[in-house]
Amino acid sequence: MPYIETTSNVSIPGRKEQVIKDRMGDAIEKIPGKTESWLMLSFRDNAAMYKGTDAPCAICQVKLFGGSATEEDYAALTEALTDILREELDIDSDRIYVTYEEIGFWGWNGGNL
Repeated sequence: MPYIETTSNVSIPGRKEQVIKDRMGDAIEKIPGKTESWLMLSFRDNAAMYKGTDAPCAICQVKLFGGSATEEDYAALTEALTDILREELDIDSDRIYVTYEEIGFWGWNGGNL
């Protein structure tokens, strides 16, 4: 059960959001056992964000339940998410952060897994 929250100080038009959604759906499969069918995404654009300056920047916060990803798995997903935001939103790679959190308890369908 993965969740990716993307926050950026640039606009993400609806058509770009759909492309990013589709590409992130493919990218999540770099983590063993994770699929697009369980992926939840959220996007927050035009945020008041600064990385030194107000030039375009973004952060993807990835939360994962279950399984144990390796350092190589995380590296592959970081590269993929960075490429997606660089290519789709024209944000320089050095202005994109990706964070990870492994969740021990996850609620779904009225209960906890």
